[in-house]
Amino acid sequence: MKGYIAQRRGRFYGVIYEGRDPITGKERRSWHPAGTDRTEAERLAAKLAAEETAKVDAVRSLTFGAYLTSQWLPAKQLHLATSTYRGYERNVRNHIIPALGRISIRRLRYQQIESLYDSLLHPDTGRGLAPKTVYELHLIIRGSLTDAHRRGLVSRNVALVARAPKQRSIQQTEGVSLTEDELRQLLRTAAGHRFFPIYWFTAMTGMRRNEVLGLQWPDIDIAKKRLHLNRGLVAVGYELHQTRGKTKTARRAIALDDTTLAVLEGWRAYQAAEFAAVGLDNDGDWVFTDGGGEPAHPHAVYEAFRRIVHNAGVPTMRFHDLRHTHGSLLIKEGVPVKVVSERLGHAHIAHTLQTYQHVLPGMQDDAAGVAERLATPDPAGTKKTRKPARKTAVERRGNIRKNAA
Repeated sequence: MKGYIAQRRGRFYGVIYEGRDPITGKERRSWHPAGTDRTEAERLAAKLAAEETAKVDAVRSLTFGAYLTSQWLPAKQLHLATSTYRGYERNVRNHIIPALGRISIRRLRYQQIESLYDSLLHPDTGRGLAPKTVYELHLIIRGSLTDAHRRGLVSRNVALVARAPKQRSIQQTEGVSLTEDELRQLLRTAAGHRFFPIYWFTAMTGMRRNEVLGLQWPDIDIAKKRLHLNRGLVAVGYELHQTRGKTKTARRAIALDDTTLAVLEGWRAYQAAEFAAVGLDNDGDWVFTDGGGEPAHPHAVYEAFRRIVHNAGVPTMRFHDLRHTHGSLLIKEGVPVKVVSERLGHAHIAHTLQTYQHVLPGMQDDAAGVAERLATPDPAGTKKTRKPARKTAVERRGNIRKNAA
């Protein structure tokens, strides 16, 4: 890095030439005041030039892997949920660093990034990663290089040029929606199990698993028949962590039916008797607990659910499909999509429509039948005669003008 001195109005400045701007092409210089002594100004310019040269050398030797692990990931940890951060960390360690970790961040090219994506999607041996996973890797690489560009470590973000799996080509996981009879059969099979209240509660509210397990007794208002979601409980490496919710609308109120309230009251009485018998205290006020008084673990809840599904003889399903079933049955029964969206805590109603579009064809048939009934003449004269529509304000004003004339 070059440094020199300049004089303006009797004062000296140490000037550092920083090269040309990669976007505008203009030369960049930084000016540092050095007083009226020329010798001091020369000493300051030399010092600043040496410091800038050391920074440039450090950047030139900085590998992409070192940048990810020493700078980008630690900065992300400050504002990411624990589970999200662990996912980033796992993808960087297992997929990005082995292929791109030793490449200098300044010498990284989009062709190398595209080669990584292709090798992960279509490996020489074994099964490749899902397009959704590769797209998540692309988001990590693109985001990290955006930050590197902002910090001045690279002149441009080459990941913006690299081709990644498109979102519209990513396979969406098909949710399983049980029928009313299948849901009843599943819940009958789960009856008597320690986790039965969890399965019933999820099926009746459509809550996410982490939301159900994160409930505390003060969150439930028995008198007003509703609950207020304030947190979730997720497992990261089998260790439980609280989360504030998946979306901005995750913290919401949900109305409860009388049967669900009865199930909750029965479970609370059982829980209190169990704690009293073994001398435990529910210090955390957790609604759903295991035999040791700790919050029910997500893995244990899922494994038990998988066995119950097998014994019930219903279609193979995930625990999350209880939520999917709840939304599908409500929409099928004519509950407004906006209400269903608010109940499920979706960020946008469009997501609700896209998720439950499989229910809409039947509703389209019903709509066609209604339209036909409204338009078909009634020769028997059984239809009630509709009252004429009230005149609009414009028509009334027109009539007034005619009468005045």
